[in-house]
Amino acid sequence: MEQTTMRQRPVIAVTGSAGKTTTKEMIASILKRRWKIFKSPRNHNAPSATRRHARMLRSFHRAVVVEYGMQFYGNIKRHCQYLQPNIGVITNVGRAHVGNFGGRIAGVAKAKSELIHFMKPSGTLLLNADDPSSDLLHTKRFKGKIITVGIRNKADFKATHVYYKNGGMSFKVELDGVEHSFYIPILGEHNIYNALFAIAIAHGLGFTQQQIQGGLKSFIRSKSRLIVHRLGRNVKVIDDAYSSNPDASKAAINVLSTIGANSKIAVLGSMLELGKHTSKGHQEVGRYAAAKNVSHLYTLGGAAKQIAVGARGAGFPANRIKSFASKHQLQKALLRKLEPGTTILIKGSNRLRMSTMVKYLKRNAGK
Repeated sequence: MEQTTMRQRPVIAVTGSAGKTTTKEMIASILKRRWKIFKSPRNHNAPSATRRHARMLRSFHRAVVVEYGMQFYGNIKRHCQYLQPNIGVITNVGRAHVGNFGGRIAGVAKAKSELIHFMKPSGTLLLNADDPSSDLLHTKRFKGKIITVGIRNKADFKATHVYYKNGGMSFKVELDGVEHSFYIPILGEHNIYNALFAIAIAHGLGFTQQQIQGGLKSFIRSKSRLIVHRLGRNVKVIDDAYSSNPDASKAAINVLSTIGANSKIAVLGSMLELGKHTSKGHQEVGRYAAAKNVSHLYTLGGAAKQIAVGARGAGFPANRIKSFASKHQLQKALLRKLEPGTTILIKGSNRLRMSTMVKYLKRNAGK
């Protein structure tokens, strides 16, 4: 990316199946250290919100950072018609809303590819080199520059020396041949990819390594996205109640498995909008939990029973799995199971309002 000028204002759009808001907030946190920018608020990412945001831009905004949500074909095209980006980020291609695309990942990739087709043809596109489904994106005819980020595969911006540290993640990235250390105050390896997108963009726009480090360190996390609450009796609650899909659930289980010390309880609600993929997606999460260091598995909702099916089928002891239709019954069962040092993960689709579980535990679990 060339050094920005007022004639070529960076208009940065972030889309993807997971990590949109976090990536947008990380980018903005760095850029606002030097510039006055426009950032779309919270997770306001519908096409109608983008139309509103386009009207709010002023000449003093040195950069624009927005996220483009997508539920159906044509959504991202509309975003781009209201506000055409010259820098585009596709964080990953996962199973969020896959039910709206015939249950096919290729359908999700086709819809995400609208960003590639309708952003500035000479712009810069950033992709996740470690996400196999990103290979399905329609990049062949893109005339601009493609930049990749990754941890495992070869990438233009690659994180190394990744580890959990002080309630966040520490890692190193080479910039212009020199290795630098970075820290983000949020848990989970998957959030390092979000940070890498922010690093790549800020570096390309001429921000210094110190400005990038400071912006990432001070980035403010959104609520109910892997927030750890420490209660009495050394009980920890991992609040990831904002939304859920199979990939996000696995990422949250990784965090539970890593930071939990004694008993580790995964409380997983139904994942909505998976369509034909509903049974398969839920069972896949159950199998994943069975392969991780999880002590007990509690599910909430009709579709989530398939998480229990997948876990049992993969050898998770049946006497450590319970499925609930009622939040009230689940809350009582959780309190009975709590012992000092327990770590509880709360995860589910937003419509289940799993955040009420977090509030309940904060009131009662540490006593």
